[in-house]
Amino acid sequence: MEESRDSAWVEILSPVRNEEGRLEEGIEKTVGFLEPAHAGEYRLTIVDNDSHDGTQRIAEQLCEKHPQVSYLRIDRRGVGAAVRAGVAQSRCPVVGYMDIDLATDLRHVDEVLDLFRERPDLEMVNGSRWARGYGATGRGLKRTITSMGLTAVLKVALGMEASDAICGFKFFRREIAEALIDAADRDEDGWFFIIEMLLLAERGGVRIHELPVVWRDDGHSSVEVGSVIRSYLTQIAKLRKRFGLRAASGE
Repeated sequence: MEESRDSAWVEILSPVRNEEGRLEEGIEKTVGFLEPAHAGEYRLTIVDNDSHDGTQRIAEQLCEKHPQVSYLRIDRRGVGAAVRAGVAQSRCPVVGYMDIDLATDLRHVDEVLDLFRERPDLEMVNGSRWARGYGATGRGLKRTITSMGLTAVLKVALGMEASDAICGFKFFRREIAEALIDAADRDEDGWFFIIEMLLLAERGGVRIHELPVVWRDDGHSSVEVGSVIRSYLTQIAKLRKRFGLRAASGE
């Protein structure tokens, strides 16, 4: 078990909260896909955001079954909090995260591994559902408009260059992830923390590869769109002010 973990060079974080219905299938499919070609090269870490269902029990069973799977529980909710905690405990040279529902096609993990192997200068891979055409399927019109609208606002208000900010598929050289986390707002635990990491990476000259991905919505999202929009607009205003202060001070 320890030999497998010590030789791993990429760690994939799976943030979860009350995911007893999808956790086992998501991990088993990921292990089944990666193991034939990448045995010993990867770790999967389940980062539990304060679940109150059977998530922890299932996660511990998966850890017993698969030595390359580990479990980390935190008492804060949100993808941002999960990524911070997951990166902090990682010892792998490359670390990233993807959603447990496997909305992003697993074949793209192979592309990520190849990119980091072949390009020593590469520091971040940002999955995009909108690059080179429409890569998202199954998403309702309301959520599509919301997502694309957010992208447009980020481009106008904060000068974002990426075509997609919130696709749940991002990978980093670990030291880059650590630096971005240190620079970001630690009071933000949700999705906007991930957006801020991307924006900071762009402004900091991080070498980013935008990877077009096939992405499928399973229709089970519990996101309340109105609440998310209000939260994002508040965070965008804060970050706009922060970036403006930086520009004014010459930083």
